[in-house]
Amino acid sequence: MNAALLTVGDELLAGDIENTNATWLARQLTDRGVSVERITVVPDEVDTIAEYVRTFAGQFDAVVVTGGLGGTPDDVTMDGVAAAFDRPLAVDEEARADIERSVAAYQEANPDRDVRVNVERHASLPEGARALINGDGLSPGCVVENVYVVPGIPREMKAMFADVADEFTGEVRSRTLHTPLPESDVTPFMETAREDLPDAVLGSYPSREGTPNRIKITAESDEAIDEAEAWLCERIDVQRPPEDGGDETGEE
Repeated sequence: MNAALLTVGDELLAGDIENTNATWLARQLTDRGVSVERITVVPDEVDTIAEYVRTFAGQFDAVVVTGGLGGTPDDVTMDGVAAAFDRPLAVDEEARADIERSVAAYQEANPDRDVRVNVERHASLPEGARALINGDGLSPGCVVENVYVVPGIPREMKAMFADVADEFTGEVRSRTLHTPLPESDVTPFMETAREDLPDAVLGSYPSREGTPNRIKITAESDEAIDEAEAWLCERIDVQRPPEDGGDETGEE
């Protein structure tokens, strides 16, 4: 299974907010064996969102879109997703009922505040979409074909993704090794590995905060991972980090 991540928001492009959602989602998908092949940030523009959703939906097994849900004028993600599939927006009754309950509960808890929520706007999803109820907030997400739309608020995004996480599975797995060698000494072997290890992908990453340099092996089977590790051990000084314990990640 491969996937693309599409994060929506002018504030991300301006650098006003760090794109932690993309990092978190990429890690979650990778840990589930999914190959994340695109991470893209787009502005709050209906046509741009629609263009990327349409393209990614045709290229990848799954697309996760995050951000731009709500009732403010710049919350146009649902409009863009609907346009991508040439569907109108329609009020989802399950979403409407949940939003009405949430608004009523908030109003009861805050009787001195005048709560004004455009319930129909919040509950409008691309026609025929499967609603994803927002257990930690107000605006629902949805699933349209292979496109999953979740909120941009991290707490809400994480809770909603947990509801659909089991729908993302793959065979990609990885193992990280450490080496005391500088990256320049490792590079020639990495180039040779492209030919000698066709079933594995090796990546070299410089040290972080005094840790040894890292070599990450990614493949779709234990055998390919083991073969690549043995190949490296014959040529350079590598070892598994103590905390790794030899376990691979990403298998489902």
